[in-house]
Amino acid sequence: MTFSSDTIQQAMRSSGMIPVFFNADIEVAKAVLDAAYKGGVRVFEFTNRGENAFQVFTQLIKHAAQYPDLMLGIGTIMNAEATLKYIGAGAHFIVSPILKAEMATACQKENILWIPGCATLTEIVTAKDLGAKVIKIFPGSVLGPGFVSSIMPVVPGLQLMPTGGVEPTEANLSAWFKAGVICVGMGSQLFTKEIIERKDWARLQQNVSDALAIIKTIRK
Repeated sequence: MTFSSDTIQQAMRSSGMIPVFFNADIEVAKAVLDAAYKGGVRVFEFTNRGENAFQVFTQLIKHAAQYPDLMLGIGTIMNAEATLKYIGAGAHFIVSPILKAEMATACQKENILWIPGCATLTEIVTAKDLGAKVIKIFPGSVLGPGFVSSIMPVVPGLQLMPTGGVEPTEANLSAWFKAGVICVGMGSQLFTKEIIERKDWARLQQNVSDALAIIKTIRK
């Protein structure tokens, strides 16, 4: 199953949240993906943060095939080589914490959505010039909603996704969406250590559902 860049962007805008997760245990990764999907997630980012990340991802993408409307991408990609490797494994989109032109070229060649990470207005404009349709604001906890609201009037039409420190609370999410983001990336605040250790997938599903409900209410 493949998805167009426009389809993924629409799904990101529609839900307003992308879970960001890594675990070296494929069974845990599968369970987390299942719980997130049941909670309402349709765009999910697995991260390239462990020595066996590629092996886990190749199994996870096969597992995800049972959900025909689930878009599974890979994050923490740092160069064109890794970009092409994961695209070959079936990644639906590529996310990076940095801005690197060679990754833009690789994604454009394969017609894959590229989401680079930026922390300055210069990086954001450069990413836009390189063809980025969605730009990751990272680290979100450092830059904050004020950064987003300040740059939106300067570069109209930006589609921004803050990641890093985003919290599943009405106050935090409201600040980000009022600043103008199209969605947020959420990791450890959603997949708490306690939930993973206890394998409390029902609670995870509820947390995901609650976060999506908050976002929906904020947007009304």
